[in-house]
Amino acid sequence: MEKKISNKAVFLAGIIKENPVFVALLGCCPTLATTKSVEAAFGMGLLVILVLIGSNVLISLLRKVIPAEVKIPCYIVIIATFVTIIKMLTQAFIPDLYDSLGVFISLIVVNCIILGRAESFASKNGPKASFFDAVGTGIGFTMALCIIAFIRELIGTGALTFGYYFPLSTPLKWQILPESIAISLFVQSAGGFLVLGCVLAFIAWRSNVKAAKKAEAEKARIEELKAKKAAEVAARKKAEEEAKKAQEATSDNKEEKEVEVKEEPKKEETPQKPLEPAKEVA
Repeated sequence: MEKKISNKAVFLAGIIKENPVFVALLGCCPTLATTKSVEAAFGMGLLVILVLIGSNVLISLLRKVIPAEVKIPCYIVIIATFVTIIKMLTQAFIPDLYDSLGVFISLIVVNCIILGRAESFASKNGPKASFFDAVGTGIGFTMALCIIAFIRELIGTGALTFGYYFPLSTPLKWQILPESIAISLFVQSAGGFLVLGCVLAFIAWRSNVKAAKKAEAEKARIEELKAKKAAEVAARKKAEEEAKKAQEATSDNKEEKEVEVKEEPKKEETPQKPLEPAKEVA
């Protein structure tokens, strides 16, 4: 029996709670290789989103038809079909992006993010939920790529560029930092490892801080409940003592009244006059 899941929860899970790069640590190969510039990272994320949507929806529609014994090969064939279509369209309409990403477009077929979502979600849920799962996961992957690419490109070149891969009329370049202080290491392979490690360390630190605050709040709540319970017990005990004292005072007053009644002197009886003998009637 399929579980009913909120589409909003499914969508947000792929972006935040189940982010494929920052949480699940999946797809690290394209993450490190295609994040030299924000534009290339965005292009890679966009292609992954399109493949995810197509494969998730189709696998969800065929989930009751595909035999369990050959489901993995069938999933790979479906994913490879969509990757081939996307690859041909990219080569035809965005050739510069195709040349920049190179072999990593073809490697989307074996991307564990896409196969993982097909196996764990699309094969068990309906097409609508699978569509939202694909969009959320794809956006989460694209967001992770763009964050890493932003840091690498900014530190490595001191500028952000857009329009060199996508067909824009005029390429755009924002020189944010002086080129003299740029560190070219960050646009190389080692820079990708450094930035990814720093980002993961920051996320882990934030998660630990949040968990510590939550634990402190829970501890404070427990202490507050204990204090409230102790105050209730003390109030109940005080009320019982006051009731006991009031009962004892009532009992003492009753005993005093009984003693007063016993000690009260008896009234002297007034002597009655003797009856006169009745006179005899002649």
